[in-house]
Amino acid sequence: MLSDDHALADRWLRRITKWGGSPRARLICFPHAGGTASYFRDWARLVPPDIEVRAVRYPGREDRLADSFAETMEELAEALTSAVDPLLDRPVAFFGHSMGASVAYEVAARLHARRAPSYAPAPVALFLSGRAGPGHEHVRSLGEADDEALMAEVVGMGGMEAHTFSDPELRDLVLPAIRADFRLVERYGRTSPGNPLLDTPVFAYYGDRDDHLDPAAVNAWSAVTRGPFVTRSFTGGHFYLAQHAGRLVGDVIGGLRPLLGEPVR
Repeated sequence: MLSDDHALADRWLRRITKWGGSPRARLICFPHAGGTASYFRDWARLVPPDIEVRAVRYPGREDRLADSFAETMEELAEALTSAVDPLLDRPVAFFGHSMGASVAYEVAARLHARRAPSYAPAPVALFLSGRAGPGHEHVRSLGEADDEALMAEVVGMGGMEAHTFSDPELRDLVLPAIRADFRLVERYGRTSPGNPLLDTPVFAYYGDRDDHLDPAAVNAWSAVTRGPFVTRSFTGGHFYLAQHAGRLVGDVIGGLRPLLGEPVR
């Protein structure tokens, strides 16, 4: 029988990799606004077998459809911090895309704030994608926009195919989650996180044709850590990672290996 702590972890963090051995490390992936854990299912074949991949199950979608959406970043980050805690028996790294980058950062800040000075950093690395650093976000009011404007924005960013919204049942299923996440992100973007400096290495990724990002906004992530900071661009827009998954995952694993005391493979 699972302990309550591990049941909480499984409720919030779907295991993407199916290998049953003891992992060398864990990579926890935080989806974008409106995104689901399933977005990262193809990463299972891209990681080496000693890295366990888990993806965040945001409430209000997929197998948590009956659960209420998170209203604030604080609510979401606090719940996820508790869910991650039982998994810290192995080195853990976070990857977050778009909204997920901010969520990953907030969870990392909470773990950092409560750890004893003698403990190793958790996470050991932050891989943040498609998101401006705190205080540099371009805040829009799409959470309150009408359905047509919201759908047009999502399709324009490449986050969903237009035909998804042509099916009324499917549209009614996915649009509330998208709207709820945009509201959460917009509320968060209007506040100052005020978190302590991390010691964690930060790797920031972005698409070089992302209309809502520029290199200066991405480089703003350097201000959240005393540790090393690396930025890298890929050809494409906001969802560049869909076309560059192999290269991106390879870069993430290459950045993670030395932090585990291993050579880059």
